[in-house]
Amino acid sequence: MTGDLVLVTGGTGFVGSHCIVALLQQGYRVRTTVRSLGREQQLRSMISAAGVDAGPDHLELAEADLLADAGWDEAMAGCDYLLHVASPFPLGVPKDEDELIRPAREGALRALRAAKKAGVKRAVLTSSFAAIGYGHPHDSRIFTEADWTDLTGAEAVAPYPKSKTLAERAAWDYVAGEGAGLELSVVNPVAIFGPPLGSDTGTSLELLRRMLDGKVPGLPRLTFGIIDVRDVADLHVRAMTHPEAAGERFLAISGDFMSMKAMAEVLRSALGERARKVPTRQLPDWLVRLVGRFDSGVGQLATEIGADKHATSRKAQDLLGWSPRPPEEALVSSAESLLALG
Repeated sequence: MTGDLVLVTGGTGFVGSHCIVALLQQGYRVRTTVRSLGREQQLRSMISAAGVDAGPDHLELAEADLLADAGWDEAMAGCDYLLHVASPFPLGVPKDEDELIRPAREGALRALRAAKKAGVKRAVLTSSFAAIGYGHPHDSRIFTEADWTDLTGAEAVAPYPKSKTLAERAAWDYVAGEGAGLELSVVNPVAIFGPPLGSDTGTSLELLRRMLDGKVPGLPRLTFGIIDVRDVADLHVRAMTHPEAAGERFLAISGDFMSMKAMAEVLRSALGERARKVPTRQLPDWLVRLVGRFDSGVGQLATEIGADKHATSRKAQDLLGWSPRPPEEALVSSAESLLALG
């Protein structure tokens, strides 16, 4: 049992709540930032439901906002480590991309500055595959941690990948400059599935919800990398403590990318009658692009139609001993949770 104190930002979120559970299970004390302390009871109930003690001796809450300086020094005081998980990920595309870029970039820098000031040993930043695999030609390369999303290329990059790329770049630049001495590790997950602890199910699960509800009329020719939220949380803790993880990025993916058609087949096979509304027919590319002109959520996916993407998490497995669940398990556990939530 370590007893070290870890600050987790965005603790009520899909990934943040699982990070809290993973830390408490390993004997850490956790403080988490929330925008409003009005959600305290809800968060404690979520964490307790996962089978860990969420009492005040183990879990504290602090108020802090990604776009304001107030509260960060107090939240970070006495902490040994930081997991900076909080970052906006909406379902649609905002009218102004700064609605995503500002909180992602400024929030990361606020958290890192406070961590440096408080003498935190190491910060782990939740970035994304979105900071690795976008803006490139649609070829069959295998993406690794050495790759970065190209914001200057011919391929247009949607606001979300842009926000994650700029935020992660800013974090590395800060630690290389005025933040020198603060160790940084970065986790870059693909689409995150798995069982939610509360009502915040994450954007990836919304896609599954629509498939199960029959609200997706057909399957676009899209592929997704898949990872279970519990494995993402586990990777954060490994990146936080492993001596060789400092200064490194870690791609979080299980297996390789999976087509929406293959995802639908997994759901129908595992869930039987409960997945009867999951579509089976492939949508023509022209139709998806047409719908994308009127629906911003579809529009940001339309640029990826037909992209044959591949990525590997070999680095995290070899260096940190990380072993993620199969992608099929992540998908089915998500669907089971969504069905249980009604």
